[in-house]
Amino acid sequence: MPKVVDHDQRRVELVEATWRIIARHGIEGATMRDIAAEAGFANGALKPYFSTKDDLLTFAFSHVFGQTSRRMIDATVGRSGLSALRAYCLEILPLDDNRISEARIVIPFWQKALTDAAKAELHASAMLHWRDIIVEQLREGRAAGELRTGAPDEDIAGLLMNLVLGAQITAVLSPAENSPDQLVAQLDAALRLISTGE
Repeated sequence: MPKVVDHDQRRVELVEATWRIIARHGIEGATMRDIAAEAGFANGALKPYFSTKDDLLTFAFSHVFGQTSRRMIDATVGRSGLSALRAYCLEILPLDDNRISEARIVIPFWQKALTDAAKAELHASAMLHWRDIIVEQLREGRAAGELRTGAPDEDIAGLLMNLVLGAQITAVLSPAENSPDQLVAQLDAALRLISTGE
C-alpha cells in the first residue's frame, strides 16, 4: 500500500523547522535547503508545499496567528471583562521559548508586509480581529464597573495592541530589559491605569 502523507502536518513540520532555523541564523540565513534538512526532507522536497521562502513565511505567519488565537480563546473560557482581557493579552506576549520563536517569525513578516500588499492585508485582518475582541472585553469590563477611565475603549484597545505587539520586538532585541516578568508587569501596569482611571 502507498504511504499516506498528511500534507497539513508536513506544512506544520516545515513551519517548526523554519522557526528553529530563524532562531539560529535569522531570516536571511534561513535557506530552503537548510529548512528542508532541518525538517528531515530531501533537498527540493519542499516545492510541493512551498514554491518559495516567501510563501513559507506567509504560511508561517498564518500558522502563528492561528496558534496564538487558539491559545487566546482557550485562556478566556469562563472569563469576562478585565479578567478575560488580561488572559487574552498574556497569550500574545512573548513569555516563553515557543512565543519568542513566534516573534522571530512575525518580525520578518512585518518587514515583508511593508512592500507586499497581500501580506499587509493578511496582517491587518488578523490584527483587526484581535482588536475587536479586546474592545468587546473592555466594554464588558466597563459594564461591570471595572473600568474607571474616561478614555474611549477603541483608544485603550490601540494602546494595549501597541504594547503586546511592541513586546514582540523588544523581547527579541532587548531581552534583558524585557524579561517575561517585566512584560507581565508592564501589562498589569496598563490594566491598573485603566481600572483606576489614574
